[in-house]
Amino acid sequence: MKVKAPTERNFRRARAKPARRRTLSALFSWKVARVIFIVIIVSLAAFRAAQLAYASELFRVSSVAVHGNVRVSTGEVHAMVRELKGTNILTTDLAYWRGKLLRSPWVAEVSLRRVLPATVDVYVSERHAFGLGRSGDMLYLISPDGTVLDEFGPRYAKFDLPIVDGLFPRQPSRASRSRTAEPTAKVDATRASLAARVIEAVKGSEELERRLSQIDVSDARDAVVLLDGDPALLHLGEDRFRERLNSYLEYAERLRERIPNIDSVDLRFEERVYVKPRGRADRTAMPLPTAGRTF
Repeated sequence: MKVKAPTERNFRRARAKPARRRTLSALFSWKVARVIFIVIIVSLAAFRAAQLAYASELFRVSSVAVHGNVRVSTGEVHAMVRELKGTNILTTDLAYWRGKLLRSPWVAEVSLRRVLPATVDVYVSERHAFGLGRSGDMLYLISPDGTVLDEFGPRYAKFDLPIVDGLFPRQPSRASRSRTAEPTAKVDATRASLAARVIEAVKGSEELERRLSQIDVSDARDAVVLLDGDPALLHLGEDRFRERLNSYLEYAERLRERIPNIDSVDLRFEERVYVKPRGRADRTAMPLPTAGRTF
C-alpha cells in the first residue's frame, strides 16, 4: 500500500540557474578585458605620438615674438633667450627662460606662451626711470622701486630727469672704481620711493615739472629740492610736496626782500617757514602770509 506524503506548502525548492551565472560572469570578464585592451592601445598610441612629436622638426622653436618692450630692444631679448630656438616647444621649460629675462633690470615682469607649432610669444612689462641717481661723478637711471636700470649715457640723451642724491651709501669717483665695483642692482628703496613721490606729486604742473632740478633724499624723512634758477634748498619733508612748493613759489620774492641771500628754506611746518641765510648756521622763523597779513 502506498502512502502519499503531504506536500509542505511553506517550503519551495530554490530555482538556481548555475549555467546562467557562468554566462554573465564570462560576459563581464570580457568587457573588462576589452576596456583594458583599449586603454593599453590608446596609451601606446599616445606614447608613440609623443615620441614622434618630440623628434619632429615641426615642433622645434623657430620663432620668438617679443611684445611690449620699449627700452629693452627686441634684439636684446632674443640674445637673452637665444638658446630657446631649436628646443622642443612642447617640453621646453618656459619658467627657466622667464627667469633669464627677469635678470634684465629693465624687465619688471614677463610671461611666455607657446603658440603651436613652433613660436614662443614673449610679453614684457618694463620698469621706467624716474630720476638720475648720482654716485660720485656717475649718473644712473633709477626706477621707483630702487632698481639701477643702467648707467646714464648718450643713448639716453633724450631723458629729461632730475638728479637724485642720497640713494647710494657710498660716493666713489670714476677714477677710483672699477667696472666690477659699480652700484648693486638695488639702491635704498625707501629713499628711492621718497624721491619718486616728489616727482609724481609735481606732475600736471608745467612750471614745477620744468623747474624741478635736483632732489636730495639723504634723510629718508625729508626730501630736499632744488629748483632750476633758484639756489635755495627747499626742505619738503615726507608729504604735501606740491602744496609746499607752490607755497614757496608764491612767497619766494617776499622772502628775499627780507633775506636776500637764502641758503635754505624749511617748508615742513604749517604756519611758518624757517629761512637759513647763506653763510650762517642759525635760521630765521617767518610766518606764512595770510589774508590781511604780510611778512
